[in-house]
Amino acid sequence: MTQAHEHWSSKIGFILATAGSAVGLGALWRFPYIAGTNGGGAFVILYLLFTFLLGFPVFIAELIIGRKTQKSAVMAYSTLSGGSENWRGLGWLNFLTSLIILSFYGVVAGWVLSYVFMSLGNFSVGKTPAEIEAVFTTLYKAPWINVFWFGLFLLINLAIVSSGIKKGIERWSKILMPLLFLFLMALFIYSTTLSGFGDAVAFVFVPDFSALRPESVLNALGMAFFTLSVGYGIIVTYGSYMKKSENIPKNGFYVAIMTVLVSLISALVIFPIVFTYNLPPQAGPGLVFKTLPVLFAKIPATLLLSTSFFLLMLFATLTSTISLLEILVANVMEVFNIERKKAGIYLTILAFVIGIPSAFSGAGTLFPNWEAIYGKNFFDMMDYITLSWFTPIAALLTIIFVGWTQEKKMLFKEFTSGTHLGFLATPWYWIVKYIAPLVVLFIILHESGLISL
Repeated sequence: MTQAHEHWSSKIGFILATAGSAVGLGALWRFPYIAGTNGGGAFVILYLLFTFLLGFPVFIAELIIGRKTQKSAVMAYSTLSGGSENWRGLGWLNFLTSLIILSFYGVVAGWVLSYVFMSLGNFSVGKTPAEIEAVFTTLYKAPWINVFWFGLFLLINLAIVSSGIKKGIERWSKILMPLLFLFLMALFIYSTTLSGFGDAVAFVFVPDFSALRPESVLNALGMAFFTLSVGYGIIVTYGSYMKKSENIPKNGFYVAIMTVLVSLISALVIFPIVFTYNLPPQAGPGLVFKTLPVLFAKIPATLLLSTSFFLLMLFATLTSTISLLEILVANVMEVFNIERKKAGIYLTILAFVIGIPSAFSGAGTLFPNWEAIYGKNFFDMMDYITLSWFTPIAALLTIIFVGWTQEKKMLFKEFTSGTHLGFLATPWYWIVKYIAPLVVLFIILHESGLISL
């Protein structure tokens, strides 16, 4: 029996859920780190330009696909292509990408969940900085502890997604996103009291173009697509839950603004601590789990600050991962006509099994020769394949699909339906058809080594 397609109950529900899918560890962890290694303010300017001039138009294109078909990625591309198996394959690429990302991203989320409980126990008290940093190394190399927290985190996601769109994802997005903003703003207010806040503001907002490298341009492009969740099928799926009367460009703009603001405020939470304690802004991906706990231990109210920070990360991660699981569930429900709870259970188990090698990567006891053969451990390999190859390829194919296979009349009708911003349809169409595919193709060719800057 075919199941009824659900819809968001309100505009704010769609905005918070969709923004939540984009606001994850990428905004709280990856954006400050990438900005720090790519020139600070100059990188931020490029990121903002690329987000609104390139990432946002592709974001709108995915929303149009979803709302037009009222289907998730696999069936949406199939429907609009007249049943083409080739374009249906694009939906399955989205599916595979989301499944793999959920599998290793969930391991990172498990670390965050572990640090919440560790912070509640004031784990840094009485430890030297070296001992505090070593805690993460110990956790990273403890496979069964990683498996435990990873599995628990997936069960939380399953509970939310199994409840459906309105009672599950939308309800929890309305809870988690305000909590995320509350914790973020509290930490931001605290950061303004630190001596390094002025230096942090200058680093983030005053451009030094001499610090830019050719790769910085590509990193800014990649970050713009990454923070908007373009290329995963998330936006297609969430767009399918929109009602025909909803304003696509306006609501999409709200999501983009929220995503950018969280990224920038996150940088203004982390960099004041970095500059106050004379750390290099290029401290790297170990900053969150190794360096910041050392600094928290030096600050009054360590328990409160450390717990608040990792709760913030947990909320951000959860809003992203429920969208990843929802893509998988929605596609399986439509293609195989399986009811939501069963699909959720099957796919959670699948993501858990696929993620076990990532949980064991630090210990090196499962597939011990993997890194020697492939050059990266299993976790890093999954990260590299999905973010450097699957995602940009899927984004390029999506752009080609919308700009070159769909009728302009249909696209304009969907763009202008429910909005007074119809005058933006023409520039949006030209960006999607001509500019965006060239830019994304350039990123892919550069990654492949066929061209270089």
